[in-house]
Amino acid sequence: MVAGKDTIVKSRLKMGMVGGGQGAFIGAVHRKAAALDGEIEFVAGALSSTPDKARASGRELGLAEARNYGSWEELLQRESALPEGERIDFVTIVTPNHVHFPVAKAFAEASFNVVCDKPLVHTTAQARELIETVKRTGVVFAVTYNYTGYPLVKQARHMVREGQLGQLRKVIVEYNQGWLASKLEETGQKQAAWRTDPARSGVAGAVGDIGSHAENLVATITGLELEAICADLTTFVPGRQLDDDANLLLRFTGGAKGILTCSQIEVGEENDLRIRIYGERGSLTWHQEEPNALVYKPLDGPIQVLTRGQGYLCEAAQRATRLPTGHPEAFIEAFANVYLGAAAAMRARRDGREPDPLADYPTVIDGARGMHFIETTVKSAGSSQKWTDARWQP
Repeated sequence: MVAGKDTIVKSRLKMGMVGGGQGAFIGAVHRKAAALDGEIEFVAGALSSTPDKARASGRELGLAEARNYGSWEELLQRESALPEGERIDFVTIVTPNHVHFPVAKAFAEASFNVVCDKPLVHTTAQARELIETVKRTGVVFAVTYNYTGYPLVKQARHMVREGQLGQLRKVIVEYNQGWLASKLEETGQKQAAWRTDPARSGVAGAVGDIGSHAENLVATITGLELEAICADLTTFVPGRQLDDDANLLLRFTGGAKGILTCSQIEVGEENDLRIRIYGERGSLTWHQEEPNALVYKPLDGPIQVLTRGQGYLCEAAQRATRLPTGHPEAFIEAFANVYLGAAAAMRARRDGREPDPLADYPTVIDGARGMHFIETTVKSAGSSQKWTDARWQP
């Protein structure tokens, strides 16, 4: 469709959602992020595992009654029956973890693109099955490791990959929270209840919920591949079924070493994700609670503080920026960058062309590697051996 002489109006991609209804946290974040740039329209959903609650949630959000479904199976069946130009272009999955696999598998098998929250699934075997499905169907499959969307994470990745730090020697990554310092799951708090329940969350607690973000941040910026893990998992809150604190030593292929710590019982901490990367010729530090600055310390030069929105940043970092320097951008904007990358890939798939390499996003491969990391960490913590093999190939 053409407006005026030279302007092409790009139709919005149509999004369906599974989960994310009344009482949910992350569903609203996804909807806001997806809508931020006007590329995506939320048109259909099955927003709860309970049909009545699903439809009530959809009404609150203004979904048309005809596309306000009582179950994800109904969503898949009825959207599949619509003409290609009317059905959803992709589904976003924001359920508790145990529902990710069956929904993602079913939609991908039906040739719908998928955006799935992390951790991807419950087991590495399920993750590998999804990889094979994606390869066979050619769908776009994004996993919302949203911290990869920050402009200065992209800048850090660029500097490491361009060799500005030299050969990497050590990485320290932390994710510190305190919201589960007491047994919040017994108070009826929905997020605490499912995240501490092995049947819904999976084999790990803090490691799966936030440790997976820490692992992904290391992999995204450095490109290092894990070789071995020495893990110590602890459940500090009496009666809790899953870990709420983790301390890991990491060995990477090529000789670099690392430390990963994540905790949800550190009283007073909010969302303190931070990473330090040390190489032969310099280091980088980035802190999620102050995301618009990246500290670069070269071996033989002054400390530099790189800030978001500047012309000296790499192209990927500049393209991930919406506002002029001095106007802070943060969580929602970074989340939206993941959606922008996935949307660009979906349009490229639809049009039969190669996607823009700068419009990147975490893929099913990243999600599968994260699941392997979680399983290996749990295995290491239960082992009497000092080191557990963590090598993984998709």
